[in-house]
Amino acid sequence: MKARPVEKSPGVNLYEEVANRIQSLIKEGTLKPGDRIPSVRKMHQQMSVSITTVLEAYRLLEDRGLIVARPQSGYYVRHILSLPPAEPTSSTPPGLACNVDISMAFRINTVLGEPGMIKLGAAVPDPELFPLAALNRLMGQVMRQNPEVCHSYNALPGLEPLRHEVARRLMDAGCSLTPDQILIVNGTTEGMYLSLRAITKPGDTVAIESPSYYGLLEILQSLHLKALELPTHPREGLSLPDLENALSQGQVAACAIVSNFSNPLGSCMEDSKKKALVEILENYDIPLVEDDVYGDLGFDEMRPKAIKAFDKKGLVLYCSSSSKTISPGLRVGWVVAGRYQKTVEQLKLFTNIVTAAANQLTIAAFLANGGYDRHLRHLRRAYGEQVLRMTQAICDYFPPETKVTRPTGGHVLWVELPPHFNAIALYQEAYKRQISIAPGTMFSASGNYRNCFRLNCGLLWSPKIQIAMQILGELIANQDSDTTRLRPLFLA
Repeated sequence: MKARPVEKSPGVNLYEEVANRIQSLIKEGTLKPGDRIPSVRKMHQQMSVSITTVLEAYRLLEDRGLIVARPQSGYYVRHILSLPPAEPTSSTPPGLACNVDISMAFRINTVLGEPGMIKLGAAVPDPELFPLAALNRLMGQVMRQNPEVCHSYNALPGLEPLRHEVARRLMDAGCSLTPDQILIVNGTTEGMYLSLRAITKPGDTVAIESPSYYGLLEILQSLHLKALELPTHPREGLSLPDLENALSQGQVAACAIVSNFSNPLGSCMEDSKKKALVEILENYDIPLVEDDVYGDLGFDEMRPKAIKAFDKKGLVLYCSSSSKTISPGLRVGWVVAGRYQKTVEQLKLFTNIVTAAANQLTIAAFLANGGYDRHLRHLRRAYGEQVLRMTQAICDYFPPETKVTRPTGGHVLWVELPPHFNAIALYQEAYKRQISIAPGTMFSASGNYRNCFRLNCGLLWSPKIQIAMQILGELIANQDSDTTRLRPLFLA
């Protein structure tokens, strides 16, 4: 049936009329959360308006938070969480520096990405969310135009076109930098490794968030460093009073944190807290390694400032990359090392000389051609939708006492169950059913968070994910709290 053609009202744009018509259908329940709305071409035919008008209407509905676009699938009515679950409280780690043992994390991490696995454990984005066609085209173009550069060693700091684009983008994070202050590396992990190696010696203690990204724990172990886990709030981040107390005792040589939409909690420090953090560090002359790989992924499209934006003495070593926003496979990251720049550059030279030129030029071209901002808007909305749908699934299928974080950016959720719960046992049973999760103990040097696990929300929602969440809920409900064993589970 053809819809009644839309007529323009005085003082209202035609695309607004179209958007209001669709909004009414959503409000009245004709279009329900998760429903696919008519394609742009079909709506153009039904309402007798141009395709451009329909596109503008759909963009307006996206801005209103009512619909979300899914790559190669169309537009869908957005889910709105009616009754969010309780949030975890601040963590309470033991407060003692300890050696790091990530052997269990390594064993688990090796299976998170196995073929056929529903990857709810590894914090990996869905390849369909990346601009693969554009990147392939740009890579071919830069290799044709720069054959000698692409097949030669390039300058140690990295190619100028990319360093220029990174410096330009970091203005959004509150940083005023020149290309000469930026070193190109192979992803954020290498940047953090080089940075920590530059500012510590074996046996030193590094203050970290708790829980903390297990990749950071792997770096600490490889460098023979101790970890001091500090209390961390799931929204506000690291506890500054606890940090200052540790610094005052002279037991900390450096700090390392994920500043914006942290992994695994999703916390994001307010700007005032970031400024206060830098002032504390300056007081004690202690360097900080900042991982800001998720900084561009805020759901409200407002890019939070980096801690580096408040650094006046060169104490903050800023690390980030394109891995969570453009392409994890190209392995292109960057470091702004402040007063430690020369040392980090030398370590980069000794480690692997330079980062591949073709990969650098491809990322630079994508950042420069104007497509990045459009891509980023889509990515933020997709991640926001996925986090919401995963949270809804937790409400629907997990026990009512389950607690879950409420991040405002990124694509991970931290799930906390009652103290007796055994997330390792859940991991083992889920693995048998081709579902991966990341048990909480992976994120603690001291073996905490046995009753917690992290979920990846970077994958596009599908019936397979919904079934996986339902299975996880049944496994959780079926766990014997006395023996931490799982009774036999029969699934249809």
